[in-house]
Amino acid sequence: MVLFNPHALRAALPPGRRVLGLDPGSKIVGLALSDASLTLASPYRGLARRKMGAMLEEFATIVRAEEIGALVCGLPLGLDGSFGPAARAAQDWAGDLAERLALPACLWDERLSSSAVNRFLITEMDLTRKRRAEVVDKVAAAYMLQGWLDATQAAEKRSAD
Repeated sequence: MVLFNPHALRAALPPGRRVLGLDPGSKIVGLALSDASLTLASPYRGLARRKMGAMLEEFATIVRAEEIGALVCGLPLGLDGSFGPAARAAQDWAGDLAERLALPACLWDERLSSSAVNRFLITEMDLTRKRRAEVVDKVAAAYMLQGWLDATQAAEKRSAD
């Protein structure tokens, strides 16, 4: 398996490369991109979830076009932090994708990311249910990726001091 510690992944990332954040839901895989300076995550798109082989070419095209150097995949831990079947499935899926794309990857806790994003889209953006359904997966991926960017950047700054 090609899964790294979150901080080791940041250190292993080639300069100028971006990170692709993945929120693998049961129907849609939400995608987000970091900027090259690893400061900001932005929603990218959602891909219909299919078998890995059927999705692989789409992922490879995105990796080439967006100069992706690593993957950060959401890890759906239980609310109590437990590692259940959904977390195991996400770990296996992320490892398989990373191996097939020959990219380093890590898992990042994504508990409540969809809930937080939905709450924001309702209260702050006043989006309809239909419009929320169209954007929630990619925005949740950006929320999760931003968490990884912030945490690893803060750790990097602490170790430099």
